Amino acid sequence: MTNQDTPPDGWKPIRIEGFMGQIGPLLRSTGFEDQNTYGFQTNDGHRNHIDLVHGGVLTSLLDQVAAIVAWNAADRQPTVTVQMDTRFLGAARAGDFLETRATIRHSTRSLIFVDAEITSGNGPVASASAIMKISSQAGQTT
Repeated sequence: MTNQDTPPDGWKPIRIEGFMGQIGPLLRSTGFEDQNTYGFQTNDGHRNHIDLVHGGVLTSLLDQVAAIVAWNAADRQPTVTVQMDTRFLGAARAGDFLETRATIRHSTRSLIFVDAEITSGNGPVASASAIMKISSQAGQTT
């Protein structure tokens, strides 16, 4: 995808305001079997000083996808990240299309445990385990 205004086939942009909307459009897979799969087209603005996609972009992507999946699992109640452990497994370069998948590992009445991973055409890039708190107010974590 060279034009960020036109998503690749099989993907549609989703509207996200705030920080994630600033770093680039998040795309959702249109395949029924890929409900928890999201895409992200990187560009030169996402690279660090050694020409790799910045770790902050990757962690933001993992956090956002984990939050969306948790939000859906919580019947669209606000969720906030309590903890997220990230593992960098490979490198992504500017221009790589990243796919992020998230799954619910466990949930309680107030917490949702989510696993997420990012892959590119070159294989695994990063993974994370997150604990999301269901909150009556999005800015409240306790």
